[in-house]
Amino acid sequence: MFFNNNKCCQQNNWHQETCCGMEPCGCAPIVEPTIERCVERNICHQIEHICPIHTRIINNHIFEHSYRPEYTCSEENTVTNIDPGCSGQNF
Repeated sequence: MFFNNNKCCQQNNWHQETCCGMEPCGCAPIVEPTIERCVERNICHQIEHICPIHTRIINNHIFEHSYRPEYTCSEENTVTNIDPGCSGQNF
């Protein structure tokens, strides 16, 4: 460290600063190493899933057969003539 007109400066080229609140010796601003902060965030993404469901309906038509007899009747009239002829009569 050296004093120049009541100003003290470090001889270190890496880091020159004022001492005891005195003014700097005309040095450029010092850029300090970057301090990295890590912030962890949880981001929730809503993803819609389409699940197709097909319902197939099978209609089973059952035909139960029953049998009911319907009786009919017909009638015929026949005529039989017994004609002994005229041989037994007197006229």
